[in-house]
Amino acid sequence: MQRTPPVGTVEVQFIGNATLLIRYGGLTLLTDPNFLHRGQRAHLGYGLVSRRLTEPAVDVADLPHADLDAVVLSHLHGDHFDRVARRHLDRGLPFVTTPHASRVLQGLFGFHRAVGLRTWQSHTLLRGDSLVRVTALPGRHAPGPARRLLPPVMGSLLEFGDRSGEIRLILYVSGDTLMFDGLREIARRHPDIHLAVLHLGGTTLPGGMVVTMDAEQGADLLDTIRPHRALPVHYDDYGVFRSPLSDFLAEAGRRGHGRRILRCALGERVTVGGDTRR
Repeated sequence: MQRTPPVGTVEVQFIGNATLLIRYGGLTLLTDPNFLHRGQRAHLGYGLVSRRLTEPAVDVADLPHADLDAVVLSHLHGDHFDRVARRHLDRGLPFVTTPHASRVLQGLFGFHRAVGLRTWQSHTLLRGDSLVRVTALPGRHAPGPARRLLPPVMGSLLEFGDRSGEIRLILYVSGDTLMFDGLREIARRHPDIHLAVLHLGGTTLPGGMVVTMDAEQGADLLDTIRPHRALPVHYDDYGVFRSPLSDFLAEAGRRGHGRRILRCALGERVTVGGDTRR
């Protein structure tokens, strides 16, 4: 049965890796659907694979499919949109993603309602009186020229409110990004983020190239955007993740962010309200 969070709050269920079920009022969103099981391999491109080390907390068959309003997809990588999700998600389900991922989803996989957003472009979803405006935010998945080897990535700003357009709660999902100057513009434009979901893990490719935030960069992002609360995800799930959650918690605590951090084990839910204090 569909869970309805208290009025003015968002409920986030952590399924694993970067996969979340996000509920606000009558709206239900799914992020970066990754339902491979422990031991299965995610394909990361150019022949690179990584074995999953954990089980997703919810099987794809047990999702509230009839209640899903959209998938927010940061980019098209095998640990964010896998063959299990491709087989089992409804082809009519809207996706909000990058222009690159939208073209592939529509043309190759048949998800005909995929919407591609350029950076700072928005798309609005409604169900009943509940509204969410999804805005694509800057992201950088690799340093320098190596960016051409990885799919384009976006962060997402989810602004929740009602049909009148009044926004009551703001959630930021970083996507698979490194810390770079473009993220400072997020803080300038949106200084009052209630919850930041940080993709961490320090993903390290052959040759030692790091392509997602490690503990230090995750703490740098907290220094920059200073959200009311922060939820770390995308750690310890795959063999290419080399920066454990414990390192991030220690670094965030050392910098005075300990009270911002929400701990959410696999399968658990956290609820955040728009009146959350710093």
